[in-house]
Amino acid sequence: MTPTLAAPPQIPSTAPAGGTWIDEWHPEDDGYWEAVGREVARRNLACSIFAEHVGFSVWLLFSVLAAYLPFQGFDFSVSQLFLLVALPNLVGALLRLPYTFLLGRLGGRNWATIKTSLLLLPTLSFAYFVQHPGTPYAVFVGIALLVGLGGGGFASSMANINFFFPASAKGIALGLNAAGGNLGGAVMQFVVPMVVGAGGCFGLVKGGVLHLQVAAYLYAGLAAVAAFLAFRNMNNLRDAKSSPKAVLALFGHKHTWVMSLLYIGTFGSFIGYAAAMPLLIRLNFAVIDPQTAQITGIHFAWYAFIGALVGALFRPVGGWLADRFGGARVTLWAFVAMILGTLGVLATLAQVTPNPAKDPAIALGNQHLFVWFLLSFTFIFAATGVGNGSTYRMIPLIWRHKHTADAETSAEHEAGVVRATKEASAVIGIAGAVGALGGFLIPMAFGAPWVSDPFAAVRTAFIVFAGYYVFCLVLTWFEFTRKHLFTDRIPSLAHARI
Repeated sequence: MTPTLAAPPQIPSTAPAGGTWIDEWHPEDDGYWEAVGREVARRNLACSIFAEHVGFSVWLLFSVLAAYLPFQGFDFSVSQLFLLVALPNLVGALLRLPYTFLLGRLGGRNWATIKTSLLLLPTLSFAYFVQHPGTPYAVFVGIALLVGLGGGGFASSMANINFFFPASAKGIALGLNAAGGNLGGAVMQFVVPMVVGAGGCFGLVKGGVLHLQVAAYLYAGLAAVAAFLAFRNMNNLRDAKSSPKAVLALFGHKHTWVMSLLYIGTFGSFIGYAAAMPLLIRLNFAVIDPQTAQITGIHFAWYAFIGALVGALFRPVGGWLADRFGGARVTLWAFVAMILGTLGVLATLAQVTPNPAKDPAIALGNQHLFVWFLLSFTFIFAATGVGNGSTYRMIPLIWRHKHTADAETSAEHEAGVVRATKEASAVIGIAGAVGALGGFLIPMAFGAPWVSDPFAAVRTAFIVFAGYYVFCLVLTWFEFTRKHLFTDRIPSLAHARI
């Protein structure tokens, strides 16, 4: 039988301009990619990175600002503050799947413009109400829910970028897009304390009078700029359209759930720890005088950004390592590192003296342990970054293997690649939605309204997290790297080198 060859795509004489629909897109064709594809893909990636950077910054805004609300005259409890930190993560997780549907219906450029414009709602609302200390707690709960809009767009952004790049470049492209977004949280946690007058940069910038609304105005302006750039420079891909029915059908695929569970472990940990870090430092290593706002012990604003920064920087490293050594192998070792880092945090917390009475002397006594707490946490963040990049690299390869392994002709192979790209983009949205739930569960485990002893709750939570990482480690091995044990009865994908 003579193989059927697919006709080569027509190559446009010039690259499509920004702000347009592209009817045919062939990133896997080398000639098309070199002539026009690379330029268009990189332009869309650059705009997507900036939009996600702003979105993540807004999404994590309460991770810093919630810790400062008591200084502004708001008498909220520790549990109430943890709830304000957790709620945006819940909303962001719940919005990720419908946002992915809207990507397919509206197009990547159109949807990026709309979702970024929506960030004006939480930023301007916060800027107004934070200037009125009599504002009820329920209003801030509502604002926290709106802040979740910043996290909803991540999965649709990743799905959109997945369409633009060939398989050989997906790992680094997805890693850069995600890192640009993830860095938003770190940059925000570094810049906002200085912008609002709280000081920062390891104490080099001194604090003064707080103006929390300045941070909200800053990110409202950046959201407007990001929306304009998306509208002007990005493209919609006609091939990127998919039906909600087809996406929902993927919930029945085993590996959709496997990757979602792994992504809870990697991304859920990253976003959950990044959101909770300032309050965790404040809870265990600092005491704040309510009259003078003087901090005794460790100033949380000086160090809170480090974890998010390290995690974001290591995400493209994870994608690069996955391209070289295989996503499953890299993911497996990432979970090993997360287990070790969590044990380090637990060992440190076992020596920390609980301080429910907020005694400055106890805070000073715990101060020498902070360096070990920070180093262990930074190690965890680095591992989550690597795991985030490697797990997202695995998804396109799993679905590519599923749809092309049995292809007998080049036409069948090309059709399989197109279908795999669409389904992998949808699974990225699903896994992103499920994984982001970890960002809600982690802060709630530390300080939910029903938690009476937050110090004990933090220790218990880390024991549970370590157990979950062990589960993810075993799951990764069983599904993707197991070569001999029980493979005759329960096959694995080790042969596919995912």
